[in-house]
Amino acid sequence: MYVKNIRLINFRNYYSLNIKLNEKTNVFIGKNAQGKTNLLEAIYICGTGKSFRTSRDKEIINFDKNEAYVGSEINIGKYEKFIEIKLERDKAKRIRVNKTELKSHKELYSGLNVVVFSPEDLKLVKGGPSERRNFLDTEISQIKPVYNFNINRYNKVLFQRNNLLRSGKFQENISNLLEIFDLQMANIGTEIILERYRYIKELSSILEITHNNITSSKEKLELHYISNIEILDNKIEMEKRYLDKLRNNVKSDIESSFTQLGPHRDDIFININNKELKTYGSQGQQRTAVLSIKLSEVELIKKQKGVYPVLLLDDVFSELDEERRRYLIHSFKNMQTLITVTDAVDLKEMDNIEKSIYYIDNGQLS
Repeated sequence: MYVKNIRLINFRNYYSLNIKLNEKTNVFIGKNAQGKTNLLEAIYICGTGKSFRTSRDKEIINFDKNEAYVGSEINIGKYEKFIEIKLERDKAKRIRVNKTELKSHKELYSGLNVVVFSPEDLKLVKGGPSERRNFLDTEISQIKPVYNFNINRYNKVLFQRNNLLRSGKFQENISNLLEIFDLQMANIGTEIILERYRYIKELSSILEITHNNITSSKEKLELHYISNIEILDNKIEMEKRYLDKLRNNVKSDIESSFTQLGPHRDDIFININNKELKTYGSQGQQRTAVLSIKLSEVELIKKQKGVYPVLLLDDVFSELDEERRRYLIHSFKNMQTLITVTDAVDLKEMDNIEKSIYYIDNGQLS
């Protein structure tokens, strides 16, 4: 799996760019704020339909323009796809796959799997539960598109239920009205929780090996999925207990005007040597943990899909010591990788790998 080329028009600081990419390693060198990360963002959007930097599409459009375009040809084993995304300031983004326009960006399944690793990913450890839930939702959706469909359905039902709760103090028959939503929430929510639980379990089995290799078995890194709904092997029984909890919590939900139970409240506990990494881990331990998680994601996608994803490394080499840089370089030899660095000195460990090097200055490549 690899991206053959990328074309940008009015995308952030790129007025016009058309670049053919190396199937292996692509290195982009430039000072800060020159447009290196923008290239990675464009490829990520082609894979997932959204940015890893912002939830507001209009921020991606060049300041001087009202619309932007991203186009990319991707090779996925025996077939190819052409992904096009048009962004407009006052309209929803439009996506075409092989010249056929999708009804909604939520329908996008490009087949392009991407894993991004940047200094911002420390939010996975340092941030709140929503950061970790977003991580789960994004990564699982790449492997199983039906999961993204379930997330969208769940969020719609949750929104409707919360609206009803806010007006519930004035409705005598609110319990009967809530029952309609509770049945749907228990059904879809059970699917989501079980899928997340399975993902964390599979990721953890790979993570144990990855982190042991990176730290020479000096640290034990563990992920635990935490839900306020009891996780059972019997899906039917789990859904039944979930529904009972929703019914029994109605009074509390009405008082808070919010649905307090369900996957929208879940979290991942990340522990290092049996202690919470967020509280007790050093900056170096937190950074190494995120690196381990990202590389384990890569291997899990390979296991599930049969091919490696495209790996996007945004200014991470300067954040890692020499030993971890060497390990990272060894890890991406078998896949297409796009790397941003601020100084060519960071390339010294890459002398023996196939690569193309680009220099970026204010949105201009050479």
